[in-house]
Amino acid sequence: MIPLYKLENLPRTQKLRKIAKIFTMAENRLSLAADKTMCISNAELIFFADAAKMLTRDTLFSQEARKAFNEAENIFQAAQSPVMIRRALNSIKHILLTETGPDQADWDFTDNNGNLDPMKRQVFEGMQVYMEDIRSPFNVGAMFRTVESFGAEKIILSPFCADPRHRRAERTAMGCIDIIPWERQELFAPGQSIKWPVPVFALETGGIPINEFSFPEKGLLITGSEELGVSPQALAAADASLGRVSIPCYGTKASLNVSTAFGIAMQAWCSAIIHGHKKR
Repeated sequence: MIPLYKLENLPRTQKLRKIAKIFTMAENRLSLAADKTMCISNAELIFFADAAKMLTRDTLFSQEARKAFNEAENIFQAAQSPVMIRRALNSIKHILLTETGPDQADWDFTDNNGNLDPMKRQVFEGMQVYMEDIRSPFNVGAMFRTVESFGAEKIILSPFCADPRHRRAERTAMGCIDIIPWERQELFAPGQSIKWPVPVFALETGGIPINEFSFPEKGLLITGSEELGVSPQALAAADASLGRVSIPCYGTKASLNVSTAFGIAMQAWCSAIIHGHKKR
């Protein structure tokens, strides 16, 4: 591993790419190791903390990014759980990759629709979605298109969710980004209390099977990143409210792409709302 003093003296872009590569390799070891408590040494954690501290001093980064670097530094210094260390490595990696400009390897699509009329949408008031750290512009675009199709009122993006205005997100969304209300916002207010007054539930493994889940008429569905899923803090908020909804899988992989799983969950939620209205 490159000494920190040599890292500090590299040109900025080269330095950021080096750190991103080092953090990616460490994250991969954490995800693959059978004993995740043993695959990151104390010396590496000290290096990670020092690198994060160095990034915090880089004023070319946004205030939000530097806040994330500072939080990651604290996680490394405290040698927190492997889950938290991996999330910190993952967050910094993606911030640095965004800063240095390499494209994500997503499929590209052409938008042949455009000019959609928002007045033709059927909207279910109070049906909202929180996208927590969805990294792929392709997935963000696909999820916007799903939200439009199933009548959700609004999308809230976490600060580090991929940009809906990325060309791949816009092409995949096929015009839906222009007609769906959306904003960026933290899920939690200062003090770690969740901001939304409506019931909250998460799309995550280990929850209630989708055919048994009681979907609310109004609520906030949280869906997490492709690599790490919903964060522990958001899961705790969901567990304290409506809980987790899961999609049973029967293959060897036993998992779905996040935008695919999201589409299944949104269709089920929309159907539950419609059938609930018909019963009245």
